[in-house]
Amino acid sequence: MPMAFVLINTEIGAEEEVIGELRKISNVREAYVVYGVYDIIAKVEADSMDKLKEIVSWRIRRLDKVRSTLTMLVVTS
Repeated sequence: MPMAFVLINTEIGAEEEVIGELRKISNVREAYVVYGVYDIIAKVEADSMDKLKEIVSWRIRRLDKVRSTLTMLVVTS
């Protein structure tokens, strides 16, 4: 099962709002607010690489108050 970790930058103060929206996406298995360069890290799983790409590109990246993302595909689990 394809999996990725998505690092997310949000607008200032919008971390909890974005976490709430991420948790509504069924393929987002975990999501945490973190300190550092990024504001949130999310673990995403899907049935195929195409579905994973769709979730990141069309669901996560298009959430209100998401400024940027960095997607790290998991090679082995």
